[in-house]
Amino acid sequence: QVHLEESGGDLVQAGGSLRLSCEVPEYKYCRYYTSWYRQAPGKAREFVPGIDNGGDTTYADSVQGRFVMTLDDSEKRVYLQMNSLKPDDTAMYYCQVLGTGRGRGLCGNSGTEYWGQGTLVIISS
Repeated sequence: QVHLEESGGDLVQAGGSLRLSCEVPEYKYCRYYTSWYRQAPGKAREFVPGIDNGGDTTYADSVQGRFVMTLDDSEKRVYLQMNSLKPDDTAMYYCQVLGTGRGRGLCGNSGTEYWGQGTLVIISS
C-alpha cells in the first residue's frame, strides 16, 4: 500500500560520513511525517530523526549535531546525512512514515506505520 525503499548503507570507518536515502512516493501530497529508525543487533529499534512535510526536524540526542535529515519534494525522497560516525551507529536503518488517510488508500491508513526493508550501516573502529 505504501512502499518505501531505503538505500545508501555501507561499511565505513569511524569518523567518516554516509548519506542514506529513502524513496517516499507521493510525499508532498500525502503530507507524511517521516522518520528514520535504527536497530542494532540485540537491541530495540530506536528513533533517530523525524521530519514533517514542512521540513521541521526532531533528532534523537545520540545523533544531534552529527546527523541531518532533509527532504526533497521534487525527488520524493528523504535523506539522512550522517557525519562523525561511530561504531555505536552500526545498525540496520529503516525509513518509516505514518499513513495520513488521504487519497483513498494512496497514503495509507491514518496513523498506521509503514516501514521500508532497511539498509545496513556498519562502522568500523
